[in-house]
Amino acid sequence: MIDPVALRSLVAVERLGSVGAAATALQYTPSAVSQQIKRLESQTGVQLLERRGRGVLLTEAGRSLTESARDLLAEMERLEARVRGIEGQPVGSVRLGVFATAYRGILPGALERLRASAPGVVLKADELDPWDAVDAVAAGSHDLAVVHNWEPLPLAIPSHLEIRHVGRDVADVLVHRTHRLADHGELSVQDVLEEEWVSVAPGSICHQWLVKMYADVGRAPRIGHIAQEFATHIALVGGGQVVALVPRLGRGELPDDVRAVPITQPLSARTVSVVWRSTMGTSPALHAVVEALSAESAQLLS
Repeated sequence: MIDPVALRSLVAVERLGSVGAAATALQYTPSAVSQQIKRLESQTGVQLLERRGRGVLLTEAGRSLTESARDLLAEMERLEARVRGIEGQPVGSVRLGVFATAYRGILPGALERLRASAPGVVLKADELDPWDAVDAVAAGSHDLAVVHNWEPLPLAIPSHLEIRHVGRDVADVLVHRTHRLADHGELSVQDVLEEEWVSVAPGSICHQWLVKMYADVGRAPRIGHIAQEFATHIALVGGGQVVALVPRLGRGELPDDVRAVPITQPLSARTVSVVWRSTMGTSPALHAVVEALSAESAQLLS
């Protein structure tokens, strides 16, 4: 009997291009993924992966198996969702990937809604960046994810995932109360060309947006500090060191020394969405979570 868990690992390696990337998406260790694929090779009697430099490639047999495995895994998931949906009662566990500010801003209220509407559903959440969350849902380690993308930067969504946009989260430029821009009603990128910024790490979606905002006028932002937590950004602004671009979602009340000024040219906003696999569409538990997340987002977001 071929192990469906090992099949899912092989499909993830094929889609993501490496054992390490598959392990990250599935929340396994690379060693565990390698062992699962070795077990598949033992069960099928054929080699499924071959070394190529520092990476791996699927053999012809491996590619053939993944083509069939994708359909098989999808059908198993549809069958499970259909069986659970016969009685129509939302029960069971749902695994969610959610980015940090949505975890803080959306999830607490959504959990309250879920307890009231579907007490039989257990929601298990992990904080994941949007790209990682999409990979996790696509690979099957998570059932759905709350993600975002800064407009107009796209977030690639695989074709076997469904997506529902649940709102737009606006970001403001945060400055010290004594800053020359503190009393402005709104800003354009021209107003902040010479400012020094605190930013999240390069490679993140929020960092990409800040860089793009400057690139549109032929410049690069002066980034003096890198910090992952927006709370750190706010503290640095409060100390009069830098300015920051911080979304409103999950931001909380600002300190007395910090002012939030909207930037409208370009409008700094990100689309917040929920994504899940199409094969889970008939699951009452997943539907209940999606509705709770959507209702809470509608109340909080523009």
